[in-house]
Amino acid sequence: MSATILLVEDEEDLINTLEYNFQKEGYQIQSTMKGSEAIQLASEPPFPDLMVLDLMLPDISGIEVCRQIRSSESTKHIPILMLTAKGEEIDRIVGFEVGADDYMVKPFSIRELILRVRALLRRSQHTQSNETTPELMRFGRLRLDPTGHQAWIDDKELKLTVLEFRLLHTFLSRKGRVQTREVLLSDVWGIESHVTTRTVDTHVKRLREKLGDMGNSIETLRGVGYKLKAHADEKA
Repeated sequence: MSATILLVEDEEDLINTLEYNFQKEGYQIQSTMKGSEAIQLASEPPFPDLMVLDLMLPDISGIEVCRQIRSSESTKHIPILMLTAKGEEIDRIVGFEVGADDYMVKPFSIRELILRVRALLRRSQHTQSNETTPELMRFGRLRLDPTGHQAWIDDKELKLTVLEFRLLHTFLSRKGRVQTREVLLSDVWGIESHVTTRTVDTHVKRLREKLGDMGNSIETLRGVGYKLKAHADEKA
């Protein structure tokens, strides 16, 4: 069966345009102009495979919709691409912080939107296909469950955003190897150019804070990027 896309957009003409173009590509479409209805549609089987979410909605904001989708066990893995007229970097950072997977600023190319949706669906399907071996990743006192999207230090669960979890998973998968900011933007965010490398610095800083004394295991290589130590310090 073709993927189902949930369109959440308050401009009726744009919804009609997106429905036409996505259906022409073979996708099934659900659509709504309200954030509250989007949460309800996303929470009822059959769940959408991806959500295209406008930031400005008449009842509740797209940021709040995204936050609620990510906080529910049944919907937290749905890829979300945000559409918005807001193009400032702080808006993109907030969008990514609450769990958006990608971000496009209006006006945008319909063709580029379709290509980005296709890429997100591929990445989501690849992740799901690799979730057959729920082996924990370990680094000193830190444990990470790639399948359950959970991480702990000792027995205390870490409250990580979607992007912080991906960032930590990437570091653990590449212990002892330098990761440039550009590589992290591409591999963690799935993008290359529409946010700046300062976004990486912001998220690494927050991840270190949440890791507490183990945050020192993520080393900064000035002018290059970041690296997780090959081995955890015994005292950490």
